[in-house]
Amino acid sequence: MPTVWDEQKGEGEPVAAATVASQILARADSDITFMVHLIGESQNLLVRHFIVFIETELARRGISYGAHPLLRPFIETHARELTDFILQGIGLRHQFGLQTLETMAGDPARLLRVDLWDSLQSHINDAQQHFVSGVGGLQRILVQIETDS
Repeated sequence: MPTVWDEQKGEGEPVAAATVASQILARADSDITFMVHLIGESQNLLVRHFIVFIETELARRGISYGAHPLLRPFIETHARELTDFILQGIGLRHQFGLQTLETMAGDPARLLRVDLWDSLQSHINDAQQHFVSGVGGLQRILVQIETDS
């Protein structure tokens, strides 16, 4: 026998779509959020930024494409991972409830831009520092590969 939610007990049929929609909107202030999601050229800009950043950091340590043929896929993969870190962080950081969006006063677009800029800069710095803190491990792996060859 099917289980019925408490709100629907005693009813022989499922509630109408309009009723469910109304029930969801009644909870909108606590259950509905809008998230910022960067798309298009912004994503590509981040990937390109991290590719150049990683190449520069590795070059400072004497690691170049010529010496390591698998370095390009490594760099591209890590650039995309760092970009995903930024995109997920921005989305999680910038969730707005329906009531917040409805009651924003002043110039909400400008406030949002400043807030987004702060978050983007902070997340990019965090991602770069994370990469730099682990680059020594990559150097050890590459030295090991060279000595095994």
